[in-house]
Amino acid sequence: MRTVTILDEHERAVLEAATARLVPGPSDDPAESSSGAREAGATDYIVGLLGALQHGPPRIYAGGPFGNRAGDTDDTAEFLPLSPTARATWQRRLDDLAAVYHAGLRRLDELAGGDFASAGPDVQDAALAGDPTVDRLPAGFGGFTDLLLQHTIEACYGSPVYGGNRGGTMWAAIGFPGDVQPRGYDDEQVSDADGPDAYEPAPLVAELLALIASSAPGPPPTPATPPESR
Repeated sequence: MRTVTILDEHERAVLEAATARLVPGPSDDPAESSSGAREAGATDYIVGLLGALQHGPPRIYAGGPFGNRAGDTDDTAEFLPLSPTARATWQRRLDDLAAVYHAGLRRLDELAGGDFASAGPDVQDAALAGDPTVDRLPAGFGGFTDLLLQHTIEACYGSPVYGGNRGGTMWAAIGFPGDVQPRGYDDEQVSDADGPDAYEPAPLVAELLALIASSAPGPPPTPATPPESR
């Protein structure tokens, strides 16, 4: 399948710098100690999204339900094929997104004095705060920065299978274990039980159980034995 370069080298540099200002990491802000968009590979995620249909099958829907981060099964290794109708729908959607990114990155350059990637942080922040409007923005987004933030968050905290959240770095930063199923147990854990789990109801639960027991109706009375007939 023939591939087409979605963003040129300069556009990628602008995208890298812009996502790093939206979710900065240690190399972008000395006050940050956790990974940011740069470390998570946000640029790769967004470029991968724009070019998702250049792969076979398209990199739109990863297989499931399990990855291999906690077991031997990796259902996400293969992406699912698209029906002709779904592919046509995604083609229109991604064509619009590519046009938005070309125009939006160009506007960031203009707002930063010509070269967003080489501008200082304050200038970059001001350009992003302008949230420039461009043609073909998807419904629900007020400007390009609004859309870029959405995609940056997806890149940082989504599944690594889609190209962002490199190595699960952003999950680790927030203490999220990620898609850890199937949990998996070794032979010893399965065969050697440690007995039933101890159960001690909380005081409120114990009081509730006692109340239920005290108010429950007793067993029905035993019917009297009728006298024997003579």
